[in-house]
Amino acid sequence: MLSITFTTKISYNKYMMRILAVIILFLLVAPGCNKDNQPLIPYVNVNIQLYPNSMDYIPVGGYIYVAEGYRGIVVYRLLPEEFRVYERCCPYDPEKTGARITVDPSNITCIDSVCMSKFVLTDGSPYGGPSPYSLMQYRWDYDGEVLYIYN
Repeated sequence: MLSITFTTKISYNKYMMRILAVIILFLLVAPGCNKDNQPLIPYVNVNIQLYPNSMDYIPVGGYIYVAEGYRGIVVYRLLPEEFRVYERCCPYDPEKTGARITVDPSNITCIDSVCMSKFVLTDGSPYGGPSPYSLMQYRWDYDGEVLYIYN
């Protein structure tokens, strides 16, 4: 019986391996640097307490405007224990004078009267108009009586 074995010895240069690793790393990271960045809404400290079952009554599916934040805040009550709290400044062009969202009569969506961007109040996502960006959300905690809104 005839047996043939081929062996090839390849010597790698450590310097070339490092260059190859850097190139591969660059190719993996570089595509993430080309993303469009959302325009920044100016930071304003927010620390609010609301009473959605009494003084600041908000029914389920209802909302109120609060004169805090950069251009105001809209507080939407999704469920008895769940809220959505958004900055009223339109995220498409926050520096534009008058760019402020208002809730439409359906109480499910809101619109910016300047650029005509439309947003869904249940999650803040855009569904019409030029804005590809969601509404800026504030953090909140609810203890059953007091709604704490902050950033």
